[in-house]
Amino acid sequence: MLLSTEQLVEQIHDSPTRIVLAASGGGSRAIADLLEVPGGSRTLLEAVVPYSAVALAAWLGSQPEEACSATTARAMAMVAFLRARQYDCTKSQPEVGVAVQLPPQLSSPRPLAGEGEGVRAAGVACTASLASDRPKRGPHRLHAALQTAPFSAAWWLPLQKGRRTRAEEERLAGRLVLNVVAEACGLPQRLQLDLLEGEQVQDSRTRAAQPWQDLLLGKADVVRVGQASASPGAIFSGAFNPVHVGHRRMAQVAQELLRQPVALEISILNVDKPPLDYIEMERRLGQFSADETVYLTRAASFEQKSRLFPGATFVVGIDTLRRIVEPRYYGGDPTACQRAAQQIAGRGCRFLVFGRNLGVGFVRLADLDLPDSLRALCRDVPPEVFREDVSSTAIRKSGAL
Repeated sequence: MLLSTEQLVEQIHDSPTRIVLAASGGGSRAIADLLEVPGGSRTLLEAVVPYSAVALAAWLGSQPEEACSATTARAMAMVAFLRARQYDCTKSQPEVGVAVQLPPQLSSPRPLAGEGEGVRAAGVACTASLASDRPKRGPHRLHAALQTAPFSAAWWLPLQKGRRTRAEEERLAGRLVLNVVAEACGLPQRLQLDLLEGEQVQDSRTRAAQPWQDLLLGKADVVRVGQASASPGAIFSGAFNPVHVGHRRMAQVAQELLRQPVALEISILNVDKPPLDYIEMERRLGQFSADETVYLTRAASFEQKSRLFPGATFVVGIDTLRRIVEPRYYGGDPTACQRAAQQIAGRGCRFLVFGRNLGVGFVRLADLDLPDSLRALCRDVPPEVFREDVSSTAIRKSGAL
């Protein structure tokens, strides 16, 4: 006997999981399905449909490289997860129309009331490219994602273009999202998906070890991966998305100039974006060998990094150094950069600065307008020692990633 939508939703409402659900481009039918069955308030903390490009960017905190992708769905789920953890289920719901203002990428989430006693927070998201009233060049597809404290998961389903109406594709998207919600609730049952020949749901997931969970939840500020380094004297901070020959050469040159090993650091937090999920952490760490020292941190700014690594020399590209002086990294306060530089200097930290081509020619330390307090901390690497005109952004856009 096939499980009906109503039966699955009843089981969802009986579970202790509380979710925030975000759907863009498709999947919003699942919201109606969850609310049409009595008990929706036990499951759904919030549901949003950031349908326009502006709304999606506002939800994520920045414009995604591609609106309909696994990466965007997972980022949406991460925002949803952090919002779910911010709500206190023991208190009355906010009044209608009162926005809950959260800085999800920088906040330290608190547990839901009762979490640890069976209550679980989850973020569920879907982004889709479905049939429209105008022809679409790209394929029709669904991307769904789930974020919880223990794991990250993603599903994607390429659809045969032109074989379904918009309503049929929406119905399929809604059922896929409900199956993701069932996964969040730990339920074994799933709705049957009416797939055409050749269509197949694919998935990926990463279950996090406890240190990674503690890092995401703000219970730890740093996790070391790989070879031990008791007191790293040189830290190469970057997104490494992906690692390229320029990164490798920078690390090599830095090691030669500083005459000490260079450890790598990836912050899971970003001023403009949601935190990295476990799938992304695993992917980026997988680029490094076991004999390399990599630190995962929650340090989105170099002032925060200097707290974790006092006395260290930070290896940075000129584009990274330029961002250090942008007021938006200091809550819009232009004087905060001066204070941050003083704090970094007070902890004995310095910068080894590598120039690069920023599209207007090769830019190096002398070309930047920096506060004297920050410039005093910097050592320039001349172009005759290092120059590699390559960027991770260009690699991603080329599809080589």
